Amino acid sequence: MLMPSLFEKNFADTMFDDFFHMPFGFPTVDAAGSSMSADVKEFDNKYELELELPGFSKEDLKAELKDGYLTVKAEHSSDNETKDEKGKYIRRERYYGTCQRSFFVGKDITEEDIKASFENGVLKLDIPKQEAVPKQEEKHYIAIEG
Repeated sequence: MLMPSLFEKNFADTMFDDFFHMPFGFPTVDAAGSSMSADVKEFDNKYELELELPGFSKEDLKAELKDGYLTVKAEHSSDNETKDEKGKYIRRERYYGTCQRSFFVGKDITEEDIKASFENGVLKLDIPKQEAVPKQEEKHYIAIEG
């Protein structure tokens, strides 16, 4: 439908949504390029986390462990420039993209425990399972006077 909704708050923002929407349900650039897909596999002694990062290189990635949270950030930029012989721009394009995901892995996991590799646009992280330490229940007695 090419008519904007008069009842929505942002009339001007939604005016051309349907007009520029891709047919047959294909994802738009915003939906397809703004996140990284994650697969988590469980093994007896570890978790294997695979993050799909097409178009990124190893140098574009940073993994940080803080307060039990593993955060992976991917950041990429490129500058394509084409000039004619006089130095006038014929085409000039710039791209900057970033995405980030965080996972709670436990407060007792250290950076040395996590093994990471990057191949063919997939970041693979091996995270060991933590042994569940049962919490000792502390008994609190009330003094009885008598």
